[in-house]
Amino acid sequence: MSVLRFGYVTGPLLGALWMVVLSVTVAIAMSFATGDPVRPNMSVSLLWGAVVGYLASQRLGGTPGRAIAAGALILLTLFEVGPLDFGPAASIWTRASAAAILAIAFVWSLYTILDDVAKGPLTRHEFEGAVIRFLTGFGYIFFTAIVLIPFYVMVMTSLKNQSELIQNPLDFSVDLSRGTELFRSYNELFTQFNFGTYLFNSFFISVLTVFITLAFAIPGAYAVARLRFRGQTAFSRSILLIYMVPMIVLALPIYIAFSMTGLRNSFWGIVMIYPVTTIPVALYMLQGYFRGLPAEIEEAGLMDGLSRLAVIWKITLPLSLPALASVSLYVFMIAWNEFLLAFMLLDDPSKFTLTRGIASLNSSEIPRQHLMAGSVIATVPIMAIFLGLERFMTKGLTAGSVKG
Repeated sequence: MSVLRFGYVTGPLLGALWMVVLSVTVAIAMSFATGDPVRPNMSVSLLWGAVVGYLASQRLGGTPGRAIAAGALILLTLFEVGPLDFGPAASIWTRASAAAILAIAFVWSLYTILDDVAKGPLTRHEFEGAVIRFLTGFGYIFFTAIVLIPFYVMVMTSLKNQSELIQNPLDFSVDLSRGTELFRSYNELFTQFNFGTYLFNSFFISVLTVFITLAFAIPGAYAVARLRFRGQTAFSRSILLIYMVPMIVLALPIYIAFSMTGLRNSFWGIVMIYPVTTIPVALYMLQGYFRGLPAEIEEAGLMDGLSRLAVIWKITLPLSLPALASVSLYVFMIAWNEFLLAFMLLDDPSKFTLTRGIASLNSSEIPRQHLMAGSVIATVPIMAIFLGLERFMTKGLTAGSVKG
């Protein structure tokens, strides 16, 4: 195993970079949470990160050393010679909280990153392990921020009133003393903007889309996976070709055809067109799962006198529940979040889906917090369903990928 001669540099370098990552993260989080101006000081972050990184790589102090380093960073930050700079309007609570969170999170996580880094020269394994742990931590923070920051801004904006938004649009803190008045936008959406109807319409259409999709996808996927017929391979490989055609290209022909047949501005027109976009992906997902099921079980059922349909109903489908759950969830999410077709085909407010209803809020005459509240209403139910059924979706997507 080769030995790298820059062991003394690894700790300071990773410490400096890690301090920059955490100082930026804490500054953004505290600014959003409190509304006070907090920003990272890059040059100071690099300096103190390198110092603590060197101490961590040399195993100086152990647990007491970590506590001392964290305490020193807290004091330096409070006296504004640390990694964070505060505006004059920042409260002492904001300063103390930001300093404590940054110092404790940085010191303990950095010691974990540099856990295998020994004094002096490093082996390649030790160096790569430290770099991988650093990149893993950075990845968690980066992708979590991408997901949480827009959602946080959306929720906080929905809880504000018009005067607060006009006074400081970038203040994403919330005045809890307002009590139930915080949810005024949500109340007005249901009492004045008919959002209860939009929720029911979206749920009704999404559930119907799931049933119609499964009704066509199950026999189609089973036929491709089990039966032998001419063109089977070509059909199997061409299932997803429909996704090569952008929906925007089909928008005008669909609009014209539905207008001529009277299906525009109706539930049944939407229910007819949604499965067209979901059946191909459901077929593709289910055929892979059906191929992974042991054919001998179905053959035993046929030998016992069951018909092919009875075998599917009594044997194949019970064994395929994880795949059916994942496909149903995926199709439901597609139908719930679909916007283009609903925007194009629905004009009657009593028939709007949730996404179409949210689009109607995008007007200069409607307060911005109502649009954000509508977005929260559309996001939270599907997020809760996904998190509740995520284990079934994981099983359905991975099962059948390996036979035996």
